[in-house]
Amino acid sequence: MTERFEPISASEESTVVASFEAEPRTDDGYQSEAALEETFLARLQAQGYEYVSFSDEARMVANLRRQLEGLNDVTFSDAEWARFFGEVITAKEAGIVEKTRTIQRDHVKLLKRDDGSVKNIYLIDKHHVHNNRLQVTHQYATDAGVHDNRYDVTILVNGLPLVHVELKRRGVDLRQAFNQIDRYQRESFWSGSGLFEYVQIFIISNGTLTKYYSNTTRDRHIREVHGAPVGRRVTSNSYEFTSWWADAGNHRIADLRDFTATFLARHTLLNVLTRYCVLDTDDQLLVMRPYQITAVEAILNRIQISTNYRQWGTVKAGGYIWHTTGSGKTLTSFKTAQLATDLDYVDKVLFVVDRKDLDFQTMKEYDRFQKGAANSSNSTRELKARLEDPQARIVITTIQKLSLFIAGSPGHPIYRDHVVIVFDECHRSQFGQMHTVITRAFQRYHLFGFTGTPIFAANAGTGGNPRLKTTEQAFGDRLHSYTIVDAINDDNVLPFRVEYINTIREAPGVSSEQVAGIDTEAALMAPERIRNVCSYVLERFGQKTRRATTYKLKDQRVRGFNSLFATSSIDAAKRYYACFKTLQEGLPSDRRLRIALVYSFAPNAAEPDGLLAEEALDADRLDASSRQFLDKAIGDYNQVFATNYDTSGDGFENYYKDVTRRLRNRDLDMVIVVNMLLTGFDATTLNTLWVDKNLRQHGLIQAFSRTNRILNSVKTYGNIVCFRNLEQATNDALALFGNPEAGGIVVLKPYQEYLGDYVEKVTELADRFPLGAPIIGETAQKAFIALFGAILRLRNILTAFDDFGNDDPLAERDLQDYQSTYIELHAQFTNQDDQDKESITDDVVFEMELVKQVQVTVDYILMLVQRWIDENGGPQDLEIRGQIDRAVGSSPSLRPKKDLIEAFIDSLTVGADVQSAWAAYITQHREAELERIITDEHLKPEPTRHFIDLAFRYGEVPTTGTGITRILPPTSRFAVVDSHAVKKARVLHNLERFFDRYRGLEDAQQHP
Repeated sequence: MTERFEPISASEESTVVASFEAEPRTDDGYQSEAALEETFLARLQAQGYEYVSFSDEARMVANLRRQLEGLNDVTFSDAEWARFFGEVITAKEAGIVEKTRTIQRDHVKLLKRDDGSVKNIYLIDKHHVHNNRLQVTHQYATDAGVHDNRYDVTILVNGLPLVHVELKRRGVDLRQAFNQIDRYQRESFWSGSGLFEYVQIFIISNGTLTKYYSNTTRDRHIREVHGAPVGRRVTSNSYEFTSWWADAGNHRIADLRDFTATFLARHTLLNVLTRYCVLDTDDQLLVMRPYQITAVEAILNRIQISTNYRQWGTVKAGGYIWHTTGSGKTLTSFKTAQLATDLDYVDKVLFVVDRKDLDFQTMKEYDRFQKGAANSSNSTRELKARLEDPQARIVITTIQKLSLFIAGSPGHPIYRDHVVIVFDECHRSQFGQMHTVITRAFQRYHLFGFTGTPIFAANAGTGGNPRLKTTEQAFGDRLHSYTIVDAINDDNVLPFRVEYINTIREAPGVSSEQVAGIDTEAALMAPERIRNVCSYVLERFGQKTRRATTYKLKDQRVRGFNSLFATSSIDAAKRYYACFKTLQEGLPSDRRLRIALVYSFAPNAAEPDGLLAEEALDADRLDASSRQFLDKAIGDYNQVFATNYDTSGDGFENYYKDVTRRLRNRDLDMVIVVNMLLTGFDATTLNTLWVDKNLRQHGLIQAFSRTNRILNSVKTYGNIVCFRNLEQATNDALALFGNPEAGGIVVLKPYQEYLGDYVEKVTELADRFPLGAPIIGETAQKAFIALFGAILRLRNILTAFDDFGNDDPLAERDLQDYQSTYIELHAQFTNQDDQDKESITDDVVFEMELVKQVQVTVDYILMLVQRWIDENGGPQDLEIRGQIDRAVGSSPSLRPKKDLIEAFIDSLTVGADVQSAWAAYITQHREAELERIITDEHLKPEPTRHFIDLAFRYGEVPTTGTGITRILPPTSRFAVVDSHAVKKARVLHNLERFFDRYRGLEDAQQHP
């Protein structure tokens, strides 16, 4: 077998292969998991990995010592190694996050020598990556955790386990490998010396499909599953955020053999670990995707070659990157800027945005990737200071401020420096006089642009400089592309579901096409039409934004998503805001949508070629009527959120920033806009765009793309509701920025196709698994789980369609009963500890996040009980007991509390006040159960009660820090049995079970 590789540039350090073509497969027989692993190991050894085997941790530690001695050309004395290993590598209280910081930011450590001197010890060499030593081991067994575990394949770099590979046999769902690592993380990665907490990258494969992801994706996924808050960016921690590897042409490399030959090539893996991981300030490790790495290296290569040939200051020294909106351009540009500053001949990197709000947003993102890495400026004077500061290597500015600086600073020394200038969203900023001013002032520059919607000859405007019409004319060659079709195929952004709502009644004999053709602003602004549109939005808002669903966001569970309403003008925005306000008058505050209004002056009301007109981040140039109306709308906002914004001075900018923050936090339901927020703004909680304006080309793709950021398994598409006929414009834009077949990939299938699949599966469910009949045997249970999971996924899509409520063939009671069976099987498969039974779950993937969308709450149960007592005198009626049993059985959160609920109902008497009785009952049982844990584990009583009180207050049981240590009894760290680590893990396990059992029950007491 031979694989053919073509380098993507003259550099020998290219991480992503330009194109990959594997030989046809000749081995078509059955392959067991063991055979897959054996073949995998053989290929790694053929690629230069040293195979090692460890019978226990002591041998792994001894190997680590030898590898670090070889890397650093040093020999540790036994005392030196004991200090270094105990104080540095296995520092007390260091967990996954701390060890990730060590590898990513602090990989050079000080060794205290026996003679009192100190020496730098590299854990990994990031400057000369081939000095690092790669080893592979497999089936490493540990019995030091809560349960015995055996790991599939681990790759060690200089003796540290930095990459873990979990394998499943071909045909097994890949998510099972993802879920398998959950158990390792909970039960044993932390055990012993905790070396496996150094793993940076996880790889999962079933032979046919292979993906990779970061350690914090795994760590945070586990904490989310167990209900713990994990900080600001909690959404990117599920299977949806695993990544495919690909070649530079975006052709997926999925088979394990091909993945091994490319991603696990020595230089590629080491480059990814040392150059293309970013640990952000939220301690989330971001492992870059292949298209991002390709773009970065293409730019660095262009800088190097054009510098060698002294081509700076020309388009040959630059180029542009076409990466679709939502694909992570900011991270790509940050890594580009960071690595460009590492080039000793580059003096400064300028990152240029075209709006003040993007300046603020980009600075915030850059600060998240690396605190203090970039420098922003609030004025031209500050920009001048940054440009003159040799320590400010990366400077973020707006194109307007940079133009003002050039106009006011002729002959400045910065113009002669070797600078890299990166334009964000260069489809906007490249055209016009400012681009020419900048390129004339600087002499030794490289000009690069990032855009999701380039200007081509086919969609270039008719005005302006004829030599600056297209992106290529302004910036140079296209260095890499990653279109919306690529991103959706890779599951990096979501597809769109587009609806076209006819809002003008057709006269007899007039076709809908003719009606669409005479849509004038006068007709579209008719009060009756605006009222009809607003009524449509209010009636369907909950359905479109999935308000019946819940999911975890930050440290709380929220309902559904939110939306933007795009209008054609400031006048239209005012009319819509006033109409929504009128229609919601008289509604209780908790039933009103929280709506904000954002607009400002745009010098060019109608941009050519689909570009959205820029709105300034101030309200000073608005006409008096529009500004007065906006002040009133901001006043409404202030009343809802207890803020104090207005349109004066910085008041509007601060209002705008607060609106964007609340959109991201799902505090707002809808924001009415003209052009603001339709480009450059990201909020993963947005799932719906209501459109009553003409969009096309760039503007259409940019606006639609506000809705298609990945969040979780509940958000499956971006919802676009058009009140104008944009169907042809949508098709044209997708053909231009995707390809002619993009419509079939980017836009969801019609409703009837989904409904047909759903009805077929529901019919199959009733035929194969009738209610009341037991599901006997593993094969039948797996078939039921797969079928019902498919039904849940289809329901998740169908619930946003208007007609589904009347078309659903699955009765609500039947859904509850089937769901109870589904959850029972989930508990049965996931709670078993017998290692021999683990294969049962190989082909089983549970859609538990989707199950949670239709679950009931304790409040609902208590309401049922109270109603039945009031109407019938007691809770013993068989019908109400059956209804309660079904409701509890179908809810993942209530099932662990079933015995509590049943015992409470049994204890009630005629005429009881259910709410007060429940409060007393829960208080009594919670105290008794906690006392039992304290006694059984010999915990310190008062510190334990304080520890648990804090857990309920903050929504999680803290697993790190000194809190857990304070409640434990003294134990000998040298004891063979019941060591400190095992004791701590067992106590945490018991307290987490207690926490899960009683979490949420206080809420029912407080909200009758």
